[in-house]
Amino acid sequence: MSDAYAHGNPQVRARVSALLSGWDRQILHTVAARRWPGAEPVLPRLSRSANHGLLWFGMAAGMVALGRGVRSRRAAARGVASLALASATINTIGKRSVRRARPLLDTVPVIRRLKRQPFTSSFPSGHAASAAAFATGVALESKTWGAIVAPVAASVAFSRVYTGVHHPSDVLVGAALGVGAAFAVRGVVPTRSQLPAPGRPHTSAPALPGGQELVVVVNRQAGTADSAALVRRALPLAEVVECAPDELSAELEKAAARGRALGILGGDGTINRAAAVAVAHGIPLAVFPGGTFNHFAYDLGIESVDDTCRALVGGEAVRVDLGRFTPGPADDKKPGFFLNTFSLGVYPELVRIRDRWSPRIGGWPAGVLAAALVLRGEHPLEARVQGRRRPMWLLFAGNGIYQRVGPTPGHRQDLADGLLDVRVVHGGRWPGLRLLAAALAGPLSRSPVHAAQQLRQLRIDGLAPGTPMAYDGEVTEAPSELLVDKAVQVLTVYRPQALL
Repeated sequence: MSDAYAHGNPQVRARVSALLSGWDRQILHTVAARRWPGAEPVLPRLSRSANHGLLWFGMAAGMVALGRGVRSRRAAARGVASLALASATINTIGKRSVRRARPLLDTVPVIRRLKRQPFTSSFPSGHAASAAAFATGVALESKTWGAIVAPVAASVAFSRVYTGVHHPSDVLVGAALGVGAAFAVRGVVPTRSQLPAPGRPHTSAPALPGGQELVVVVNRQAGTADSAALVRRALPLAEVVECAPDELSAELEKAAARGRALGILGGDGTINRAAAVAVAHGIPLAVFPGGTFNHFAYDLGIESVDDTCRALVGGEAVRVDLGRFTPGPADDKKPGFFLNTFSLGVYPELVRIRDRWSPRIGGWPAGVLAAALVLRGEHPLEARVQGRRRPMWLLFAGNGIYQRVGPTPGHRQDLADGLLDVRVVHGGRWPGLRLLAAALAGPLSRSPVHAAQQLRQLRIDGLAPGTPMAYDGEVTEAPSELLVDKAVQVLTVYRPQALL
């Protein structure tokens, strides 16, 4: 039968079509005739709430507001992206390819019917596609949120048959297309489980169940009260010390002297200072992300307190590199480390102006103002890099090679590769366009605008007095001469071998 159907036998096509139509009518009549306790006041409203994806956008916003950490935000974003692809596919291809009349409403009780009946093609169901796409996208990133969203998505899909606006086959095909859209998005932007495990090689560290013999220092300005309380609940045997930023260095030294491991809760700048202390004392570091930016923790694969707690129980850890900048012999400045990035040029200027204005006008307006002032392009940075003098708008050195995740850059798959990811945006007119071109060019390219290399060390000299430099979000004055290189596998960080 399938071969004849494939070759266009009209009798077979008519027979299959009649069979499917009969199946649709039978299920539709069964649903209409059956009494569903509690469904009448719920399902029609739920079906209407999903119009134009409003229900799913609301759920995504709720996930971001109520969820803890980046995992909830990522699940919400993937759900919305999957929904958008499914909706675009259904409305531009699906409903225009197959014209099908809506079911007759003569058997559907009046109380179940929607006040406004849809007039587009019945096949396939856009509501079912959006529901399945959102739920599948969310579940691919977070099983917990997926379990919460899935019953709502199934109810929306069923409501389309319950209210009589779709045939059952419309809903099934729509749901299948929605699931396919979510997996298509995953093919472009991999989920966390698809990415190679960051932070190699694995090593052992003292097992500290419950936080026994662990001292956790909390930067009161970077970490929130909720995050500090979460650490206390998860690690009842740990000593948790909260301090102001100006007390951080002293508290870290004291904590490292009396604990078998040093814990730190804060953003990248706070973790940077803790890493330097941990290396100096030769003890492992337990990282709890709690700041505005947590790039090091996320690239390591640590997204929550639970991730670090699981590693502490098993004594599981990895060794990672630290970027290092060493001033020349003529400068009296101390060497320093960076976990993520080191930069000269427009970025340190941007951060400095943003920090100056953010207390007065807010962070986002201050960022816009800083970008506008910095990108006017009057004075590019002048320095010698690897012995060659050049004007630059930006010099960037990353601790490890930054990979692309789908269409976007910014993820490191290996924090112990021994390499610096060096990128330079050359001087010239229109710095904003040059920076944009460099961002779009990718991590490895050479052009009149942008150059990128993977190096083990980088020599910079000839910097003018007062030139700012930035590392891990902190801005300070650069020495006249610098050697930027790697301290290879010097830091041991707790990280579970199996990420959930």
